[in-house]
Amino acid sequence: MQGKIIKGIAGFYYVYTAEAGLYECKAKGVFRNRNQKPLVGDNVEIAVLDADAHLGNVERILPRKNELLRPAVSNIDQALVIFAAAKPEPNLNLLDRFLCRMEEQKLPSILCFNKCDLVSEETMRRLEEIYRPAGYRILFTSAKEEIHLDTLRELLLGKTTAVAGPSGVGKSSLINGLQEECRMETGEISQKIERGRHTTRHSQIIPIAEDSYIMDTPGFSSIDVPCFGEETLWMCYPEFLPYEKNCRFRGCSHIHEPDCGVKAALQEGRISKVRYENYVLIYEEMKQIRKF
Repeated sequence: MQGKIIKGIAGFYYVYTAEAGLYECKAKGVFRNRNQKPLVGDNVEIAVLDADAHLGNVERILPRKNELLRPAVSNIDQALVIFAAAKPEPNLNLLDRFLCRMEEQKLPSILCFNKCDLVSEETMRRLEEIYRPAGYRILFTSAKEEIHLDTLRELLLGKTTAVAGPSGVGKSSLINGLQEECRMETGEISQKIERGRHTTRHSQIIPIAEDSYIMDTPGFSSIDVPCFGEETLWMCYPEFLPYEKNCRFRGCSHIHEPDCGVKAALQEGRISKVRYENYVLIYEEMKQIRKF
């Protein structure tokens, strides 16, 4: 039987199967011998040991589409970065750190501003103007008023989506709203993985529709600066890429050098001033950290 690992705790792997729901599985010793570890997100083949108790063994890990190290998960198609449009006011420097994290992991991102019922059309237009040049899909939602939840659900269909964002922005409310029409036995999943509720948070995948999953993981909520060198930070700003070729100097930081294509695009209004200022702040912070 085939399924997807939706959570792993203390050597137990909880595998969701379309045919029979959730199975609690152990991994065969052959994986240790191969120095291979099943990951949340893995598509696997399991052997059923007890159909009534829904117990099994993970027999085979199917080929992975991708594998991330921080957090250790696999087969992620995209990221959903959720911030509030208000209450709290969006911290755009923090938002850019999240987006840099997704770019570092090479994950396409959907930028979701929740609580849109609390802000004006002008505020939403301003946020769009900041992030549209970067090419992100931008969506304004309200979990409370159920605004654009259908559109969000459509963007997630057929994909495994990692959720990122700070606390207090309505992530849980949005996820709960997306689950309302789910035909899968999410109640059974919650009951079976009860043992994990009082331990350190683990990555967990939540089925929301057929072949559609949301990944809630603490690893994507990190607000640290990226772990790579500041000299490649500009690569995490997609709107910089078309203009880098116009820089006079190779290895241009796009901050101090003359004849910089990125700064020229900034002056022409092709790059958001807010995004550029956040880039400079993060760059200088990364530079200072490297000194120590």
